[in-house]
Amino acid sequence: MGQVTVRVGGYSHPVSCEDGQEAHLVALAAEVDKRVNSIKAMGGQFGESRLLLLASLLLADEVHDLKVAVAQARTGGAGAAEAEDPRLAERIARIADRIEGIAANLDRA
Repeated sequence: MGQVTVRVGGYSHPVSCEDGQEAHLVALAAEVDKRVNSIKAMGGQFGESRLLLLASLLLADEVHDLKVAVAQARTGGAGAAEAEDPRLAERIARIADRIEGIAANLDRA
């Protein structure tokens, strides 16, 4: 099992991954770090868990937009994307709830 240390938001995090996936994991962490830095640039004081929550929501929003675009491209119109929106919104809400729970646990640690 591979192991890498990634930096996100100025903090180092050791993370395990499948062998051979180390570079991919580092690239993913760099994407998260980019979102964290954009949030920091907006100003305000956020703890690490809140920054990671907001960065996760930004990434989830980007994934949603990409899924809608792919659905539109497949159907040649907006019909399939509009039908899929409620399910995606529910999934994002559930993911956000899970992230909030993780963030709350991080705050206690």
